[in-house]
Amino acid sequence: MNTTTKKDEGNKAKEQAGQALDKGRDAASHAGEAVSHAASAVGQAVAQKASDVGHTVAQKASDAGQAVAQKAEDATSAVGHGMQTVADKVRDNAPSEGMLGSASRGVADAIDSAGKYVEDRNLSGMMDDMTNLVKRNPIPALLLGLGIGFLIGRALSSRS
Repeated sequence: MNTTTKKDEGNKAKEQAGQALDKGRDAASHAGEAVSHAASAVGQAVAQKASDVGHTVAQKASDAGQAVAQKAEDATSAVGHGMQTVADKVRDNAPSEGMLGSASRGVADAIDSAGKYVEDRNLSGMMDDMTNLVKRNPIPALLLGLGIGFLIGRALSSRS
């Protein structure tokens, strides 16, 4: 074999090695892109699953809150109905004439009126009324709150 042939074969081998190296680099690049796409897809799937779980938890919490609110409304309505029943019993069992009869009718009417209010307005309506009352009369509401707080503080401190 002569040296030209050996050089040609060496050059050819170098060229093939370079081509193989380029193909290896391309394959590595494509593999990196495939891994990147796969990681992105997995990340998106995890994010979607986390979003779905978060939405489910929020929905369950909302449903539970609504159920508790409904039970509170039902209980308030039952209390109002019970107050009306008490007013009827006071009317039935109290004297009908004289000063005691007048006082008992007044008490029964007041209990009946309060019972109707509680039954009709429920808890949310009473809270709205209380909020409006405080907005219309902020200073008396503040003084009343301070007075009640003072009395509760005195009652609790005298027990210890």
